[in-house]
Amino acid sequence: MTNALKLAVVGHTNVGKTSLLRTLTRDVDFGEVSHRPSTTRHVEGARLSVAGEALLDLYDTPGLEDAIALLDYLERLERPGERLDGPARTARFLDGAEARQRFEQEAKVLRQLLASDAGLYVIDAREPVLAKYRDELSVLAACGKPLLPVLNFSAHPQQRESEWREALARLGLHALVRFDTVAPPIDGERRLYESLALLLESARPKLERLILDHEAQAIARQQTGTRLIAELLIDCAACRRSVASEAGLEQRQVEDLHKTIRQREQGCVEALLRLYAFRKDDARASELPLAGGRWGDDLFNPETLRQLGVKVGGGMAAGAAAGAGIDLLVGGITLGGAALLGALAGGGLQTARNYGGRLLGKLRGQRELTLDDGVLRLLALRQRHLLAALGARGHAATEAIQLDAPRDQSWREGKLPDALRKARAHPEWSSLNPAARLEDAERHLQVQALARQLES
Repeated sequence: MTNALKLAVVGHTNVGKTSLLRTLTRDVDFGEVSHRPSTTRHVEGARLSVAGEALLDLYDTPGLEDAIALLDYLERLERPGERLDGPARTARFLDGAEARQRFEQEAKVLRQLLASDAGLYVIDAREPVLAKYRDELSVLAACGKPLLPVLNFSAHPQQRESEWREALARLGLHALVRFDTVAPPIDGERRLYESLALLLESARPKLERLILDHEAQAIARQQTGTRLIAELLIDCAACRRSVASEAGLEQRQVEDLHKTIRQREQGCVEALLRLYAFRKDDARASELPLAGGRWGDDLFNPETLRQLGVKVGGGMAAGAAAGAGIDLLVGGITLGGAALLGALAGGGLQTARNYGGRLLGKLRGQRELTLDDGVLRLLALRQRHLLAALGARGHAATEAIQLDAPRDQSWREGKLPDALRKARAHPEWSSLNPAARLEDAERHLQVQALARQLES
């Protein structure tokens, strides 16, 4: 088994080195991200493996704070008549007292870079190109290791990418990569690893394996995410509540249904956040704010649906549509006992099996409550938008995801998928109902079909 490629992540203090590590490792808890300077005070490591084989070791290092003074000190280390190369001069510095005192932080960085195969020099692209950054690069270049500049915050409107490109080229660094750790481009990791492969040709096989594994994981997360949303929608479409036709009792049952649906959606939100390795409070909807880590009550607010362009039907908890006889049943129209029994007998064994209990419940003065189509549409819009936002979010982001009104006309106004229409007639498909049969083969097929539609 070959040794893992070793990369030192280096740069000035507070430019996003730890943030880059968080994004590459998909670990929001790696190190500490802060606007305070000198947050990282020692070297921390992380390993990326594929199929149990270690391919890449990443080392987060302290920020360089006084490169101007260090470069001046290094230039005075040579004795008369000596001509030391960069690594030899750096080694002499590391053996001296100043490396343990005045330049202790810088010494940690240089030791790690010397022990690594290459370095990622992280740049805050919003910063002007100052003399201290040029001196940092001179100090780092003296280690004799390949350096790949990484332009962080390159998506920021005040970035100075062109200035940095020109300055780096003047220092002989023509290969660089744009990688915004807050909102990384979809192909950001591929570009970073491909750029490294140009500097370290011998490491190309490892880096190509990382690229393929990263892209396969992204596809798998997307597929799992759409499956989670499909399960949510099937659960909610098939959910039913039987209630006696008494105003007070019916209202309590409607409120209970609303609470159940909110809790089920919150479970989907948390599952998606876990899937993408984010925290519970990393998502916030602009129109539907999170309160105490939970989605707000606006899920059942008709005004919210109107603002999102969702057509509102007969109510937030409405009668289910499951065939003509059931339409009459749940629409609140009174049927005589003889008509009910006739409908039950005329429908045969299958009707009795599927609807007998519900028809007899109506005969006793009960009705059924199910979720309105408009709420199903809103659930789909919210969850699909969240899934897309998570896929584009870097693990260095510290602000919650803002979910604005999604631009998805098919889910706003189009015909609901057949899978949801079928789920209306199968209360046993919902985990929110008693005696649920979640392993039903037909239910499984409908979840799969719905997941495929959600991906498109």
